[in-house]
Amino acid sequence: MAHIELRDLDDDDLDAVFDMLHDPDAVATATFTTADAADRPSFDDWIASRRAAADVSLHVVTERGGFAGIATASTAHGEREVTLWIARHARGRGVATEALRLLVSREATRPLFARVAASNAAGRAVLEKSGFTEAWRSTRHAPAVGRDAEEIVYTLVPAIE
Repeated sequence: MAHIELRDLDDDDLDAVFDMLHDPDAVATATFTTADAADRPSFDDWIASRRAAADVSLHVVTERGGFAGIATASTAHGEREVTLWIARHARGRGVATEALRLLVSREATRPLFARVAASNAAGRAVLEKSGFTEAWRSTRHAPAVGRDAEEIVYTLVPAIE
């Protein structure tokens, strides 16, 4: 596996992030995205709000220095939650697993949560390999696919000492 790092997002990354987030394969896999992932003004507003929020930690995932995705931690529903998006060209080589390990190591809060579409087998595998366990399942509307879909919420709890 190539060298993986997390670094702060900068303005030069925005086109790559937008391209990744509206890739049709990524949208279908993620399921719980906006109804129109190709809407650049909405993306610009969303990313600006994320960058300005005090409780959001937003990083670029790099592989050998090149863009490979984004990793975030934020507070949602009163809980600390992590999210990964990995670019198509970086999938299937352990990039997501290493990026998640790095992100989790920066987050002191436990329990830590992650959400994934039940249909996203690769995303579930990364979470489980990283020590997350399934906490609950729910069904909610998935704008990206225009229907209800099952979501799994995972949690990472402190190790018992």
